[in-house]
Parts: sequence; C-alpha cells; structure tokens
Amino acid sequence: MKMESKLKKNNKPAAFLSFFLILAVSATSAAYAEKITFSADSMTGVVGDKSDSTTLSGEAYVLTDSMEIYADKIGLSGKNFRFIEAQGSIKGKNMESELEFTCEKLKYDRETKIAELSDNVNLKDTKNNVNAKAQIIEYNQNTDTAVMQIEIELTQKNNICTGAYAIYRKNDQLLELSGNSQIKQGDDTFRAQQITLDLNSQEITLDGRVKGSIVDEQKSEKTENQENSNAEETETGKSDEENALSGENSENAEKSITSEEQKSEENKTEEQKTEKSAENTESQEKSE
Repeated sequence: MKMESKLKKNNKPAAFLSFFLILAVSATSAAYAEKITFSADSMTGVVGDKSDSTTLSGEAYVLTDSMEIYADKIGLSGKNFRFIEAQGSIKGKNMESELEFTCEKLKYDRETKIAELSDNVNLKDTKNNVNAKAQIIEYNQNTDTAVMQIEIELTQKNNICTGAYAIYRKNDQLLELSGNSQIKQGDDTFRAQQITLDLNSQEITLDGRVKGSIVDEQKSEKTENQENSNAEETETGKSDEENALSGENSENAEKSITSEEQKSEENKTEEQKTEKSAENTESQEKSE
C-alpha cells in the first residue's frame, strides 16, 4: 500500500498518520510495541507485509519511548519501522541515557538500541558534564558505551582529551584513548600510545611511549614571587634615581637662580656707575 501526504504541524492528518504508524508498529510483534510519533512538512511512504518505509521531509521530527530526533529529513524503514535514518541539521536526545547530540547523519536501530552518529558530532553527557566531539560516534544504549573515531576531543572538568580512537564507558566513568593520545590537565600534559582516565578520581594510566610535562606549582609560585620582588626592586631603584635626579635638578635650579640674581646685582651696579659718571660729567661742564 502506497501513501502520500502533505502534513502540517498539529493538524488532523498528522494525528491520523501518527495513529496509523502506532498500529503498524505494535500490531505484529510485542518486541516492537513502542510508540512512535512524528511530524514533518511532507511525507511519502509504503506499508507492506514484509517491509515498511516512510520518509519525512522538512522540519522532520520523530519521538520514540527513548529517542527524540529533529532533522531536515528522516526515514523510517524495515519490519515495523525498525530502522531510523536522519540527515541534515540533526539534534536530539536519548531520554534513558540522558545524552544530547548534534550531527549531520544518524542511524538508529530500535531493536539493538545502537545509534551511529557521523559528520561533526557533538555528544553531551548532561548528568556527568562530559562533552565529546568526533567525526564518528557509535553509542550502545544497552551498555551505555560510546565508541569515538577521528578528530576526537573530550572535555570534563579541567581535562582536555584528544586522540584518534576512544571508548567512553558512561556507567564506569572511564575514558580509553589510543592513537596520538593526549590529556591536558591545566598546565600539565600527558602523552602515550594508550591512555586511560578515571573521570571520577582523575587518575591517569599511561602505556607505550610515555611522555609528559608537569608544572611545579611551588616552583612556579617562587618564580612569580621572585619576579615580583625584582620588579619591586626595579621600581625602588627607579624611584631613588628619579629622586636623585630631582634633587640635582633642584640644586641646578637654585644655582641658576643665584647666578641670575648676581647678574642682576652686577647690572644694577653698572647702571649706578654710569649714572654717577654722567652726573660728574654734567657737573664739570656746568663748572666750566
């Protein structure tokens, strides 16, 4: 049976088709008696005895008992819509595992509870405040384990963890890194072929070509104090030098003032001599 429909959010056709999908999913097998609801701008699909197929396009949305998915396009396929595939601007969350995610491609098997996320994947464990980035992440909901590949970066507290391959064991709060593995804890750096990090205790285990650098906080504090002391001495030296220069300039200024006063007195004396000479000359002329 083929069906085509144009849907609008929260309208009666959407509700009818959602009810139709619920019946198709739960009627055949109790193993798939899981409610599925959806919405989209448009939908095309085929429902048969051996396989069901439905494609949701334009602001597509699918909700199962444990998974919520938003995407540009979502496909439901397989017996009783076992498989869910999404493409474009994907965001969603797994309510049971308390995980949130964004990516460009997603595949989810409702029977095995395994989700494959790819292309610029961001996965957030909201309960444990763990954030992971990678190009490929496969998450097994039954074991609460995430396998990450390519351009991995996982952050937690002050840890920045990178590598080519990683396994995040959510229940045990363990991270296993391999392939150019590195962990940065503040100013400290650890490198090895394989690294295991206990996210609870912050204990690190290194194996294979181990390298690292650790900043001695006490030494760093001493260095900082010494630098501050040197800076203070430099400032004191500058202050003393400035005071000396100021005193010298003041002395020079006083000398300059004294010199000017002497010159002024000399000028007055010369003027007086000139005046007396003029008076004598005038008196002599009158006498003659």
